[in-house]
Formats: sequence, structure tokens, C-alpha cells
Amino acid sequence: MKARRVALAKKTKKKKEEEEIPEAWLLPYSDLLTLLLALFIVLFAMSSINAQKMAALSQVFNEVFDGGQGVMDNPSPTEPMTPKTTEVTEQVQAYMKDQAELSNVQDDVENYIAVNELENQFSTEMTDDGLLITIRDSVLFESGAAEIGDKNLKVAKDLSKLLNFDKQRPVMVTGYTDNIPAQGGKYDSNWELSVMRAVNFLSVLINTNDKLDSKYFSAKGYGENNPIASNKTEAGRKKNRRVEVLIQPLVEKDGTKKEVNIEADATK
Repeated sequence: MKARRVALAKKTKKKKEEEEIPEAWLLPYSDLLTLLLALFIVLFAMSSINAQKMAALSQVFNEVFDGGQGVMDNPSPTEPMTPKTTEVTEQVQAYMKDQAELSNVQDDVENYIAVNELENQFSTEMTDDGLLITIRDSVLFESGAAEIGDKNLKVAKDLSKLLNFDKQRPVMVTGYTDNIPAQGGKYDSNWELSVMRAVNFLSVLINTNDKLDSKYFSAKGYGENNPIASNKTEAGRKKNRRVEVLIQPLVEKDGTKKEVNIEADATK
């Protein structure tokens, strides 16, 4: 009799447990719905993508994952969208095409550096102002001299042949020195030495490549000013003695054409 009561109690308890409906499934179920809705928004955005739609989509995800408004609370992320105009598309394409040409020139120079093992004398960098090519003075000039020696002339001529553009663009050649005063040489100051080095290097570039238009080239010198390393060590001074070639872009980041004042900047 007692065993029967125990069995009956266990059966009743089991029946009650089966009748209880757990609510733990609600949380993953709601998460699943949220992910499905997010997937739907992504697929919808990919069907006709534009900048404003992506911005609205990004805002939705930020709100979901940063604890802000949920996806279900956002009324319609696509309502304020407007189609991208043809003009904007053409401006972006013009900027990308201009940057691609500069990148091609950079690749050619980088290949030349690698083949000739000039990594310690040459460097290239894509900046906001354009493609910057830096050349240590030891590659081109003897100490205290501004004329390119015969043994170094080949480097300058090789670089000139790499400056091939689909459309002429402004090129600025700038000379720099260290802070050791010019002594016993042809030039009275580092400023004068740096200017003449830039001018002479520019002349080689122009005279070597007949495809380059001299109207777009200019030269200047800063002497010991604007160092890129400390002048307190020989290694730093060696870096500061340099010639920089800045190949400027023709299109601004916003896609507009860059104004080029040739008459004001050109060195003839």
C-alpha cells in the first residue's frame, strides 16, 4: 500500500512537471527573430545599395548592438534615402582614377628601388598632397656640391623615365640639408645649396624625358629647415640631406578638379 502511494506521488509529480511550460525558449526565439530581420534588411540594402542607405543600415546595427533602440523600434531606416546622383558617381570615379595613376607611378619607382637595392637611399609615400619620392643626397651629390656627378646621373635619368602621366600634373622638387654650415664651398649657405640642388635635379628630369612639360615643374629649397630627423647624430643628419619630388594630384578628395596655377608656380 505504501509502495503504491509512493508510485502514485511520483506519477502525479511527473504529470505536473509535464504540464509546466518553461519560458526559457522566449529569449533565443526573440534573438532569432532579430537576426532574421537584420538579414532581411541587409538583403534589401544589397538590392539597390547607396551611401545613404548604408548609413541608415549602419545606424540600425549600432543601435541594436550598442544597447540603443532595437530593430523593432526603428520605424523605417530606408525612408529618408535618396538616389545617388550621376554627378557624385562621376566625381568619385575621377578621384579614384587619379589616385590609381599616382599608385602606378609609385609601383614603378618601388620596383626600381628593389631591383637596384636602393632601399636605404630611396623611399616613396602616398600623402594627402600627392606621391612623395624622397632621395638621399648621397645618391645624387658630392658633399657640399649641387651639381649631379656623372656617376650619379644615371639614377636621376632613370627616375625621370618613370614619371609618365596620362595627363600632365604639377611636380614640385624640394632640396634640404642638415644644420652643418656650408664651409669652403661654392655656396655661402645651406639654403642656397638646397635650392641649387633642387633646380639641377629638376633640370635633369625635364631634359631626360621629353614627355614632361616644364610648365608643370617647380623647384624650391629649405636648407636646414623642416628636418625629418634629429641633427644631433650623423644618422639623423644623413636623413635630413635629401631631395623630395612631390607629384601632385589633379582631383581633390571630393571629386572636384584641383586648381593648377602654372604661371605662378612654374620654373622655366
